[in-house]
Amino acid sequence: MADALLGPAEIRELAARLGVAPTKRLGQNFVHDPNTVRRIVAAADLRPDDVVLEVGPGLGSLTLGLIGVAAHVHAVEIDPKLAAGLPATVASEKLTVHTADAMRVSAAAFDPAPTVLVANLPYNVAVPVLLHLLASLPTLRGGLVMVQKEVADRLVAGPGSKVYGVPSVKLAWYADARAAGRVPPSVFWPVPNVDSGLVAFTRRPAPAGVDRRAVFQLIDAAFAQRRKTLRAALAGWMGDADRAEKTLVAAGVNPRARGEALTVDQFAAIAAAAKSSGYGGTIGASGRRHEEVDS
Repeated sequence: MADALLGPAEIRELAARLGVAPTKRLGQNFVHDPNTVRRIVAAADLRPDDVVLEVGPGLGSLTLGLIGVAAHVHAVEIDPKLAAGLPATVASEKLTVHTADAMRVSAAAFDPAPTVLVANLPYNVAVPVLLHLLASLPTLRGGLVMVQKEVADRLVAGPGSKVYGVPSVKLAWYADARAAGRVPPSVFWPVPNVDSGLVAFTRRPAPAGVDRRAVFQLIDAAFAQRRKTLRAALAGWMGDADRAEKTLVAAGVNPRARGEALTVDQFAAIAAAAKSSGYGGTIGASGRRHEEVDS
């Protein structure tokens, strides 16, 4: 089966043979359209020496497409039944299957090191998984992921957009992202009730001179109450509104601006100004230091 892509009949036959019933809990929607697989592989723009990381390979639809063009494919699958069946479907020495939770993998798990992420990410954990992998795998130079269309729109949104938010800014810390197309529900089994979107991204240097955790805490605080000005929204994070205003001015940011107007570099500038003033990461209104949230 390794020489052909999977159609609807093959997908259902494989699932029956493995005793697999797709579950919403694991976000399992299997691609059964060969043309969609070819489209994803082409859009990923892989090099012959690329090592691909695929999360949630499922029954192997996309894996079969990737194995023909990449130097190696690491497939991370949390479902033991699916992970056990994948080597028979994709019979290739270029495939390594990892039965693991993608939110818990680290660079040490992969040899050779992945250079590109190409995946149909489970919709319920798509953003945390993407951010975790970019943080944990510095060898990733870019990739292409398929996510729920609404999430795709948020990931690629720029400052000023109505859907620009925490995922947009945190992804921008790691990479430049762009929309790479829409995928209809009809190419999946079972059929989801939403459209999907492709997001392509290319690694960029992270802002220098600031700690990612501090910047991400700042981003979370700025978007916790979107309608508030930054002066008000960051008051808890910096101690009080006056300190927040002074820090924003020092960073060259209008205290009356709102979080959705700022680039990731501006957030980094605020974090740097807060650090130099001694305000950043102060005890918030809850009485506890803010914790990083990668979503």
